[in-house]
Amino acid sequence: MHLTAPATARPGARSRTRDADGMAVASFILGLLGLLVFNVFLGPTAIVLAAAALWRGTGRKGRAYLGMGLGVADLLVLLAFIQMDSTLSWSF
Repeated sequence: MHLTAPATARPGARSRTRDADGMAVASFILGLLGLLVFNVFLGPTAIVLAAAALWRGTGRKGRAYLGMGLGVADLLVLLAFIQMDSTLSWSF
């Protein structure tokens, strides 16, 4: 008797979802950190990671959407500070 894998099981599908879940969590953390430091870099990075996680079918959709929202908020905070002091950098 020869046993084969079911037709629905794809090799690497589990690791792909796991990678997408990791990207969703990373986008959330980077978006959160971006509100405090390096928002010009961390904001777009959080947005890209969240979009990639959603595209790969993450199981943590809420965390990916939060990461994307925080990435956008990072850029809005940067824009607000640029408007206030006319420079690309800001400090506490």
